[in-house]
Amino acid sequence: MSLKKTIKDVNWEGKTAIVRVDFNVPVAMKPYSHEIYTISDDSRIRASLPTINYLSSAGAKIILITHFGRPNGKPNKELELTPIASRLSELLGSSVTYVHQVLGEEVTSMVNQMDKSEIIMLQNLRFYEEEETNSEEFSKNLAGLADVFVNDAFGTAHRAHASTEGIAHHIPSVAGLLMEKEIQFLGGVLDSPKRPLVAIFGGSKVSDKTHIIERILGKADTILIGGGMAATFLKALGKQTGDSSVEEGLIDFCLSVLSKAESNQVKVCLPKDVIVSTNIHEPDKSKSVDVNSIEPGTKIFDIGEITSNEYGSVIGNMETILWNGPMGVFEIEAFRQGTFAIAKAIAKSNSVSVVGGGSTAEAVASFGLFEKITHVSTGGGASLEYLEGKELPGIASLEDKRG
Repeated sequence: MSLKKTIKDVNWEGKTAIVRVDFNVPVAMKPYSHEIYTISDDSRIRASLPTINYLSSAGAKIILITHFGRPNGKPNKELELTPIASRLSELLGSSVTYVHQVLGEEVTSMVNQMDKSEIIMLQNLRFYEEEETNSEEFSKNLAGLADVFVNDAFGTAHRAHASTEGIAHHIPSVAGLLMEKEIQFLGGVLDSPKRPLVAIFGGSKVSDKTHIIERILGKADTILIGGGMAATFLKALGKQTGDSSVEEGLIDFCLSVLSKAESNQVKVCLPKDVIVSTNIHEPDKSKSVDVNSIEPGTKIFDIGEITSNEYGSVIGNMETILWNGPMGVFEIEAFRQGTFAIAKAIAKSNSVSVVGGGSTAEAVASFGLFEKITHVSTGGGASLEYLEGKELPGIASLEDKRG
C-alpha cells in the first residue's frame, strides 16, 4: 500500500482543517439526570489528541466532525455531542465550541470568524442521512468549510461515507497522526514483522476470521486459538463439544487450516482444557475440564488454566504478537481468566504487540493493561479488514506521498 500524506506534510499557517475523528465512545445513559449520558471510556477521544494538539500548535483553525450512535439519519436529543465536546475540552485544557448543526449559515459564519488554533465541533454527522449514503453534495459542502481534510478516524475507514471518503474528492486530504500510527502498526505486523510472530485468535465465530487466518498462515510462526471459535476446531478433530456453538459448515475449513499450517511449518495450538457451564447465566456451575471430557449439556465459555499457561509460555518467546478476539466471555468474572492471562502475558513480554478488534481492546482496557501494549487499534471491523489485506475507502481516498 502506498504511503499516505499526513498532517506533517502540510504548512498549516492560515489554513482551516476539517478533521474526521472517531468519537463514537462507549457511554452510560442517564435518563433522570440533566446530563444525557456519561462517557464510560474516553480512549477514542484521547487517541486523537496528538493530531488535534499538532494542528493547534501549527496555527490551524480546527473543525472536528464525528458520528455517535445510530440515529438513522434523524436528529436525536440523546445522541447530541455536548458531553463529548466537554470531555475533549477537559483533556485539551482549552475551549471547544460545540455547534448544533453540521451545515448552514450559522456554521459558515462561525468558521469565517475562527481564530488560528481555535477548535469547534460540529453536530453528530449521522443526524443527516446524506452522511451514510455518501451524498456528493453533502461531501462537497463539508469540504467547502475548510482548506484541507484530515482523516484521523481509523475506526470508520472501512466505510465509504461522506465524511470519510466522499469529502476527499473535493479537497486536499491527508492522514492524522492516529491514522498514520494505525497504518504503520497494522501494516507492519504482517508485512515486515520481527520473527518469530504469534497470531492469537479468539471470539465466538470462525466465520469472522476466515480471511485473516488464511492470510496469516503464510506469515506466522505460531497460531493460538481460543474463544468460542475453538469449539469448531475441536469438533473438526472429532472431539465432543457438548452444546457449544459449532459452525458445521466450517469444519472442512478448520481441517484445511490445520493441514496448510503443517505444510507451512506453522504450529497451531488448540485448547487442552476449557471452562464449561450449562448456561452463560449460571457461572456458579462452571468447571474446568479436559477437552476430551466435555459433557453433553455444557458449553465452552473460556480456555482453562493449563491452556492459559501454555499460551503464555509461547507468547513469552515471541518477537511480534498479533491478537484478535478474546479467549472467553471476559465480561463475566467466571469466564475472564483466559483473556486476562493472555493480556498479562503480552503485557509482560518485550515484544512488539498489536491488538485489533473492539472487544479485545475493551478487554485490555478493562484489565488496566492498555499502556503495556505496543499498539491497541481503535478500529473494530476496520482493523480486521485492514489485516485481511482489504483496501479501506477512508485510507485509499487520501493523497499518496510522492517519491
